[in-house]
Amino acid sequence: MNGEVNRIITLCGKSWAKIGVEFMFLGGKPECENCKIKKTCLKLREGAKYKIVALRDGTVQECSLHEDGVVAVEVIELPVIALVESALTEGAKFKYKERECNHYECGMYNLCHPIELKDGEAVTVAKVIGDSPEKCILGYNFVVAELMREQKNLAQ
Repeated sequence: MNGEVNRIITLCGKSWAKIGVEFMFLGGKPECENCKIKKTCLKLREGAKYKIVALRDGTVQECSLHEDGVVAVEVIELPVIALVESALTEGAKFKYKERECNHYECGMYNLCHPIELKDGEAVTVAKVIGDSPEKCILGYNFVVAELMREQKNLAQ
C-alpha cells in the first residue's frame, strides 16, 4: 500500500525528529490532559507503529513530556507483520481474531499474536511476504504478511 497518500501530521520530540525514525505510539499521558496542542499529538492510533517521512517547518512547541519541546513531522503508519491463513491473498479484508494458543515457546508466537492488533480490528492483507518460518505446532497453514489497519480519517 502506498503510505505516501496516508501521511499524518503530528508532533514528536525535537531530539528524535529525524526522517526514518520508527516508533510505536503508546497513547497520551496524564500530562497531556490540559495541553492546548494535544489533538495534534494524540490523533495517532494507540499501539500502531509509525515512521517519520518528512519534517515540517521546525517551529518548536513547549511540551511537559519532552525537555527540548516538540516539532511537527509527517508520519506514515507501518504495516503489521503477522501470520495469516495461507488461503488469504493480497487485498483480502478480515477482522483480526486472536488465536487461542498457549505455546509461548514457539518461535512464531509473536507473529501469530502481534501486539499492534486488537481482537476484532479490521485489516487488509497488503502484501504476502512468504511462507511461515516454521511449521505450526497446532497444524495451521500460515504465510507471513503485511497487514494494514482499516484507515480511519486520520490523515491531514
